Amino acid sequence: MPAELRSRRVYGSVEGYMGRTLLKACGFTDEELDRPLVAVVNSWTNLVPGHVHLNLVAEAVEAGVRMAGGTPLQFHTIAICDGIAMGHEGMRYPLPSRDLIAASVEMMVNAHQLDGMVLIGSCDKIVPGMLMAAALLDIPAIFINGGPMLPGRFLGEKVTGRRALEMQFLRMIFPSEDLEKGALALSERVLPGCGSCQGMYTANTMGCLAEALGMSLPGSATIPAVDARRLRIAKQTGIQIMKLIDDGIKPSEIMTYEAFENAIRVDMALGGSTNTALHLPAIASQLGIKLTLDLFDQLSRETPHLCDMDPSGPYTVQELDDAGGVPAVLKELEELVNLDALTVTGKTVKENIRNAVVLDRNVIRPRDNPVHKEGGIAILKGSLAPNGAVVKQAAVDPKMLVFEGEARVFDSEEDALKAITGREISPGEVAVIRYEGPRGGPGMREMLKPTAALIGAGLGDKVALVTDGRFSGATRGPCIGHVDPEAMNGGPIAVVKDGDIISINIPERRLDLKVPEEELKNRLKKWKPPEPKIKRGILNVYSKIVKPTSEGAGFLL
Repeated sequence: MPAELRSRRVYGSVEGYMGRTLLKACGFTDEELDRPLVAVVNSWTNLVPGHVHLNLVAEAVEAGVRMAGGTPLQFHTIAICDGIAMGHEGMRYPLPSRDLIAASVEMMVNAHQLDGMVLIGSCDKIVPGMLMAAALLDIPAIFINGGPMLPGRFLGEKVTGRRALEMQFLRMIFPSEDLEKGALALSERVLPGCGSCQGMYTANTMGCLAEALGMSLPGSATIPAVDARRLRIAKQTGIQIMKLIDDGIKPSEIMTYEAFENAIRVDMALGGSTNTALHLPAIASQLGIKLTLDLFDQLSRETPHLCDMDPSGPYTVQELDDAGGVPAVLKELEELVNLDALTVTGKTVKENIRNAVVLDRNVIRPRDNPVHKEGGIAILKGSLAPNGAVVKQAAVDPKMLVFEGEARVFDSEEDALKAITGREISPGEVAVIRYEGPRGGPGMREMLKPTAALIGAGLGDKVALVTDGRFSGATRGPCIGHVDPEAMNGGPIAVVKDGDIISINIPERRLDLKVPEEELKNRLKKWKPPEPKIKRGILNVYSKIVKPTSEGAGFLL
């Protein structure tokens, strides 16, 4: 037991009489209050499939804490389902919710001076929000996710959430009675139960990176939500947090610069979501660590893409788990990662992966025979994105890696979607969606519906999409997001005109607006920002204080 627990100042001795009395009013005994007090931070809700089962995970964590001699104190935080919020005004809220989640955990844990915490979450912004809280509070902490959803089965074929969304736009673009019946039948099978959506989308990417960072127990990220191993590892997590409290091991000792490099390399090997270029810098910033987009690109060039995961490939997270999970990926990257990085086991990465084995070479390819020689994400710069833009190069058709076309400009996601579903976009064009960045959106909406609509229209390998918004991890194709500076900040994307030529060269990491430099300067001089779309509430506050996408699009620091 550490010499002094935080909770002793609030619940011990005469000074802590009132705090102790109030917790006794909740039913806690003196014996329980004399133990370390552990926050069990749960994002359970019956509204989100990734979270609908987290009450059971939390019960198992609490059991583990009690088994190891601690007292669990559970509270909840919010959880937004990006899939439900997608394609309408609701999508303005998920990214701001990340920092609000971190802030809510900070408030609860510090107000009540708890000694450690287990953070339970599954989906896109909840995982990074909780890791931000762990970094910010810097008390012993472990993260455990709720696990991936099993793939669906439809007409004898494995299906994932990506298929459902693309079917939606097939129905919009090519309406027919058969498609309607097929879509209804598919909806019964494609998402068969609890868990985060099946592919290497943002939720599962962030779960895997939490493990790669050393903040989750080895192997925990990929265990399916419905597997009994999920509850067993939840109990082990509850036991382990007590060891971290005893040993005084804090997140700042685990989430070091070297650990973030490990996480980025695993991200590149998995072909993970482009949203990690927002979330990892935001988490690191809470520890005073700066992660630049240039670092992402450098590590991508050095790290091969090893796992051909859905949405661009055939494999789901369940199959990654069967192949050995994150420990096996780290084992394959052994010569590239920092093996001395400390983890929540109290051991180093090297010790954790000593016995890891790759069990399926189709899912986790060897380094000398990768899916792609470079990692899944590329950072592009040029006259259209001076501070950078992000593309999931692992999901781009090889013939679209170098592309040039006339711009079709839209000032909102809705306008672009209407044009795509109305079959007004032609092969060879570049759809530009602007004023959807963190400030301009506000909230930096995901553009999954426009990208899925392009796939549904048969244009996935014929039309590029460029935006200051962002993309879902389920996106595939030549879709370039996070253009910085964003339009609302007067970036070059604000003055693109219909018919301008946009040049994309992913191998050379270029994104250029082929307009003479003098003309571009004149356009920018004449540009004036439009009126804010949202003038009240949290989105209005967020738009005024949010950082640029190249710095993580957060507002806590």
